[in-house]
Amino acid sequence: MADRARGAPSTETTVRAEDWDGRDLTDERHERVEFVDVDLTETVSRGAFFSGCAFRGVRFNASEHTNSAFTNCTFTRCSFFDATFTGCKLVGSAFDSCTYGLLKVSGGDWSFATMPRADLGGSVLTGVRMREADLTGARFGGATLHRVDLSGASLQRADLTGCDLRGSDLSALDPLTAELKGAVIDPGQAMLIATALGLEVRPELSA
Repeated sequence: MADRARGAPSTETTVRAEDWDGRDLTDERHERVEFVDVDLTETVSRGAFFSGCAFRGVRFNASEHTNSAFTNCTFTRCSFFDATFTGCKLVGSAFDSCTYGLLKVSGGDWSFATMPRADLGGSVLTGVRMREADLTGARFGGATLHRVDLSGASLQRADLTGCDLRGSDLSALDPLTAELKGAVIDPGQAMLIATALGLEVRPELSA
């Protein structure tokens, strides 16, 4: 797995304590900008581009982002309550002490994202690529992860209690280090987990 140890991006300008509530961010471009205590509640974006930006105490609540990019950004103490990301790219971005209640992610690429200990309970993630994402100790209780590409992801100590994992790539999951009680999986995933536990699956005995 790639080494994700890196500091916050070096920013060049700062936007502080601005009220952008409901603003349309479509096609806006922001590079190496620090956003501090900015209210992005109910903002919408389509094709927006954020690169190397730092978000600190920013509220993304009920915002909707489509085909936008937040690459190599850092999010610290940000709120994503009821936020929606559709077809967005967050490759290499890092999240620290953020809240995610009712987060919805559909499609897009979140590979190499760093989200250790994130509480993603109740979130809905569908068809998103999260290759080699750091989800160490993340909590997904009651979440839906359908067709999520988790290949190479770090899932040590992840809590997947009651999580619907059908169609997701669980090849990086060690069932001995994650909590899977009540999780919903498909037959292919069941075979994979049984093998990871050292079990040998054979056809039923004939009568």
